[in-house]
Amino acid sequence: MNKIENNKRLLSLDALRGFDMLFIMGLAGLITNLAALTPNCEVASWIALQMKHVAWDGFAHHDTIFPLFLFIAGVSFPFSLAKQREYGLDNRAIVAKIIRRAVILIILGVLYNGFFKMQFDTLRFPSVLGRIGIAWMGAALLTLYLKPKVRAIICAAILVGYSLLLTIPAPDAMGVDVWTKEGNIAGYIDRLLMPNHILWRGVMDPEGLLSNLPAVVTAMLGIFTGEYLLNSNHSGKRKAATMAVSAVVLLIAAVGWNFIQPINKTLWSSAFVLAAGAYSLFMLALFYYIIDVKGYKRWCYFFKVVGVNSITIYLAQRFIKFGDISRYFTAGLASHLPDGWGPVLISIGYIAACWLLLYFLDRKGVYLKV
Repeated sequence: MNKIENNKRLLSLDALRGFDMLFIMGLAGLITNLAALTPNCEVASWIALQMKHVAWDGFAHHDTIFPLFLFIAGVSFPFSLAKQREYGLDNRAIVAKIIRRAVILIILGVLYNGFFKMQFDTLRFPSVLGRIGIAWMGAALLTLYLKPKVRAIICAAILVGYSLLLTIPAPDAMGVDVWTKEGNIAGYIDRLLMPNHILWRGVMDPEGLLSNLPAVVTAMLGIFTGEYLLNSNHSGKRKAATMAVSAVVLLIAAVGWNFIQPINKTLWSSAFVLAAGAYSLFMLALFYYIIDVKGYKRWCYFFKVVGVNSITIYLAQRFIKFGDISRYFTAGLASHLPDGWGPVLISIGYIAACWLLLYFLDRKGVYLKV
């Protein structure tokens, strides 16, 4: 596969996005329930731990879901930008679209956080969708006006600068370790600027203000990857290999940085950016090679259905009680199954309820595009 045509959509991106979203669409719970069937198995226990976020420092598979989604959003941008250029849009029009998308995601994030409860004095402002909107917007605007080398320098400066910022103790928690929830400077900024509108009241927000900076680098890593896939004349096999090798390089850098400052998702530490980037690159290399290079596509429709409506299912789980739907159809049979298998069946039912909704929307050509 040579240079990718601007109007060609990478099926691997939709499939990988669907694979990623599946873990918050019930797959993590299903794996946890399956692992519980063998409580004395160390491997099963380890797999179950991977389906949860680490408490603070460290890295589990569940910590990859958010940055992988943001990375994929970055990969998609060069393809979208090329299309917009083909349609004759100038920078002013493209900037307007970028900002509009970010604002919509921020608004959707606030709605997800409970806007309609009308408890505005404590409504949480930061959100997962808001982080995606802000970080993606920052990376997209930089891409629109700056060359790759300049952007690479800016990304390196952000990672180094952010690491240095995190060495500053919180003024309202003097004497407390700067690498704790209470003592870090990112938490202090959250407490200072929006004390009643953060997730962990009086402490910090995991999608707080300052950590949007390194999240821009996560999105930019995706953009660099998308530009390579779009513009390089390398064969598809070589592109996949290059991404895999780059993932190894990022992993080595992440391990090295971890000795300086720990990998920490809540703070979106620089080491976390590199570790999550390594995982994201490797997974894209794998999906790209299997689907777009080798052409094995039939198996990925299950994931593609989720990937093309990922924000839809993220929001839908907030408003639709898929758990009740699953229990309505499966609880009776689940009550007659051997110990441990009932929760497994109910988890399968939850995934099925979510997926069937997305399948219906896909068949009707209905997609929530932001």
